[in-house]
Amino acid sequence: MSGAEPSANRKDNRPYLNIEGLTKKFGEFVALQDISLDVHESEFVCFLGPSGCGKTTLLRCIAGLDIQTSGRIIQGGEDVSTLPPTARDFGIVFQSYALFPNLTVHKNLAYGLENRRINKEAIAKRVEELLELVGLTGQDTKYPAQLSGGQQQRVALARALATSPGLLLLDEPLSALDAKVRVHLRHEVKALQRRLGVTTIMVTHDQEEALTMADRIVVMDQGVIGQVGTPVEIYRDPASPFVADFVGTMNFLPGAVIAPQRLHLGRVELHCTNGFDGLEPGKVVTLCIRPEDLVVRDSGCEAPNSAIACVNALEFLGAFYRATLDVDGVDDQPLVVDLPPKLIGELDIRVGLEVTVVFPEDRIRVFATS
Repeated sequence: MSGAEPSANRKDNRPYLNIEGLTKKFGEFVALQDISLDVHESEFVCFLGPSGCGKTTLLRCIAGLDIQTSGRIIQGGEDVSTLPPTARDFGIVFQSYALFPNLTVHKNLAYGLENRRINKEAIAKRVEELLELVGLTGQDTKYPAQLSGGQQQRVALARALATSPGLLLLDEPLSALDAKVRVHLRHEVKALQRRLGVTTIMVTHDQEEALTMADRIVVMDQGVIGQVGTPVEIYRDPASPFVADFVGTMNFLPGAVIAPQRLHLGRVELHCTNGFDGLEPGKVVTLCIRPEDLVVRDSGCEAPNSAIACVNALEFLGAFYRATLDVDGVDDQPLVVDLPPKLIGELDIRVGLEVTVVFPEDRIRVFATS
């Protein structure tokens, strides 16, 4: 499964989940404003954004836990906009796991199946399948308190999948775990989702989690969608300064348009192949470029799209060094550059050294300064 192919399973190529003009208000506060989004069958979509951006509210509206003020939600061709949660086809995993502490793992997994009046033999078989699915075979007689956080989250995931739902909803499911367990589990969850082919929506504020797990990312800010795209599209071609700043590390530098695809950065003239979307000459803009996209050479090297800079700080981060540079003619706006250790040795890069920094023309993004 890839981000470009998940809809191929539906014969009519319609989205599995269609959100149309959804708005949600709490009194005078607008939590979601005119949200429209399609999610295709077997797709893994992440709602990504800071606290208070509306991502969890949107998930709760899809589940029917909050009813939208206006707009529609279509799932599998059926309008579920006003249906209660019990009448909707989904499984959900919460950040807090929400397991029944007084029930064994077996009873927790059997709970939803028992409510559907399935016979005991079928339930026992399904519970066994679920435990094997999430790697917890033999843990059925334990209580939640006897399990680690990662094991509890696996139980919560298995319970959400017990009834084979068409839609799996994950509300920051890994955020309560420590970093090492979180990294391990996100690979497990993604592999499980691929194997089952279940359409999945996950809420997260962790950009690395979204970039590694999602087929598509929906970046949200203040109740609206800022951008929808694959992880590579979101990272490489952000639609706004907010997206550029929220996803990954980004340099923001002041500039001015000279002509189409040309701008001033301090006393240097740079060429940018991405264009400026009709910005007039003289317009003040913000130049954006990722630290790993910049190229550092020795100060005697002449190169197009380059500027002279001075190293004012150097930080060792294991796999790379992060250098902070002062660009000649750009006041009070240091430039962050990520450099491989080998280059540090070859150029003898140190604080106080003057270097040439190259701005690859295809990696520069330009936004109008508001």
